[in-house]
Amino acid sequence: MGELNAAMAAPDFWSHREKAQATVRELKHAKATVEEFERLAVRVRDAGELLEMALEENDAETLAEIAGSLKDLIGRVDGLELRSFLSGEEDPLGAVLSIHPGAGGTESQDWAEMLLRMYLRWAEKNGFQTRMLDYQAAEEAGLKDATFEVNGDFAFGYLRGESGVHRLVRISPFDASGRRHTSFASVFVYPQVDGTIEVEIDESEIRIDTFRASGAGGQHINKTDSAVRITHLPSGIVVSSQNERSQHRNRDNAFKILQSRLYALKLEEERKKLDSLYDQQKEIAWGSQIRSYVFQPYTMVKDHRTKFEMTDVQKVMDGEIGGFINANLRSESGKSR
Repeated sequence: MGELNAAMAAPDFWSHREKAQATVRELKHAKATVEEFERLAVRVRDAGELLEMALEENDAETLAEIAGSLKDLIGRVDGLELRSFLSGEEDPLGAVLSIHPGAGGTESQDWAEMLLRMYLRWAEKNGFQTRMLDYQAAEEAGLKDATFEVNGDFAFGYLRGESGVHRLVRISPFDASGRRHTSFASVFVYPQVDGTIEVEIDESEIRIDTFRASGAGGQHINKTDSAVRITHLPSGIVVSSQNERSQHRNRDNAFKILQSRLYALKLEEERKKLDSLYDQQKEIAWGSQIRSYVFQPYTMVKDHRTKFEMTDVQKVMDGEIGGFINANLRSESGKSR
């Protein structure tokens, strides 16, 4: 952190705004990591001293108490280790997730809805806040498209590995013959543009269209043209928002999605990554799934990149995807267990 503090003390620090903002973010998260390390170090030291006393006095009750607290302590140390793998410039940012069903009609649309629930549950269990930016319900079941933001430190770092095609194998509830179906849905994760990142959008390079929001029926059908679609002409990026009843709020949401998409595009152009976020969306093929979720004839969720797997499919669908996220981060860092 000494180098970061020295850089901020330089008289021309704010002359290069984007670089300065990146340094401020890096310092903020470095301080948080050091403070967490120091807190855990104190806990480890205290636990060691208490253990010595309990062993000398043969205090079974205290030993049991120490054993119980160690589970939480080990979990926090593991979490701090994983945090050290999140060294990308955008990793500390919030995330914007988009989920799209593949070919297959109702079956794939229902699968996309299941994935949406899975990520929302994961966010809730891990202390992240979520906000739906755009949700388009399918006619019979599931969804046609959903985009939401995940707010909290390192949300993008943890979730970026979820980008790709997710494959489902199950007995379809929509097939009267009870046949097994294979369905696909794609997930795209973008870094969320926060207040320290500037993404300029030239009004002359966008087209804004309004339309009537669609819904499942009844009170959810909006009778005014409140939904907003924005087309960024130079890149061809199209985003929309119809989740709010106010056209103004839908416009703000759509701009937020567009900013994140353009920021991701800017990053990949600078780094010239072959696996860039935007190119991945254009080139992704159904045969390149990153993870398979099998409900029948056996139960198994397997990540094809890390080979990490779990047999409890329902637990995964309830948001317990930490093992897959951790395995991917360790694989990227070259460390595994």
